[in-house]
Amino acid sequence: MGHPIYLADDEKSIRELLHSFLASDGYTVRSFESGDALLEAFRQEPAELVILDIMMPGTDGLTVCRELRSVSDIPIILLTAKDSELDYVMGISQGSDDYLTKPFRPTILLMKVKALLRRVEMDRGKTTAEDELHYVDIRYSATENAVFCGSTIVALTQTELRLLSYMLKQPEKAYSREELLSAVWGFDSEVETRVTDETLRRIRKKLLQAGSTVSVSTIWGFGYKLKGAERT
Repeated sequence: MGHPIYLADDEKSIRELLHSFLASDGYTVRSFESGDALLEAFRQEPAELVILDIMMPGTDGLTVCRELRSVSDIPIILLTAKDSELDYVMGISQGSDDYLTKPFRPTILLMKVKALLRRVEMDRGKTTAEDELHYVDIRYSATENAVFCGSTIVALTQTELRLLSYMLKQPEKAYSREELLSAVWGFDSEVETRVTDETLRRIRKKLLQAGSTVSVSTIWGFGYKLKGAERT
C-alpha cells in the first residue's frame, strides 16, 4: 500500500474525523497533534502525502511545510481556518500543492488526496517521448526533472514544474483554466480555481528572475498562454 498519509491537526475532533474518513477509503493514516510530532515521524519514515493544519501550537503548518519541502517533494495539503488571500498565497509559496479552508466537506479532501496521489503515480510513469521540450530560451528536461533558461536552472516546485512542462508540450496553444486544473491537479471544474492563477503568477516571476524572455499571459475569461518575446 505504499507509505502512509500523515495528518497534523491540533483539534482532536477534526483529526479523528479526517483519519477515519481517509482510513475507510483504504489509506494508511498516521495522525499527529502537532507539526513537530509529524516532522519527527517523517524523519524516521517519509509519508506519501501530508495534510497540515496551518494554525497549530508549536511549529505552525507553514513552517512545517517549508521544512518538509526542503527534504521532499511529496504532495502537501494545507488546512486553513481563515480564507484570507494572504494565508493562501503564503501557503502555496511555501511549497504546498493545495489548500482547504475550514469548514470543508471530508469528501472534498478525499478528492484532492486522490488527485495528488494519482499525479505522483503519473509522474513515476513518465514516458521518454517528452524527454526534452524547448520554447524560445527555455528548455524542460524530463530526465533532470527541471526547466532551464540557458544554463540557469529555474527554481520551480513540483507543481510549478508540472504546469509549465504541460504548457510547453504545445507552447503556442491557449490553455483554459479547466484544462490546466484537470491535467495538472486532477480536479474537475467544481473545485475553486485560484490555485492555477497563483501557481502561474509564481512561474511568471521565476522565469523573469532566471532572465527568460518567456512569460505567461492571461487570456481574460478563458485561461493562459505562453508568450516568448524575441530578444532585441
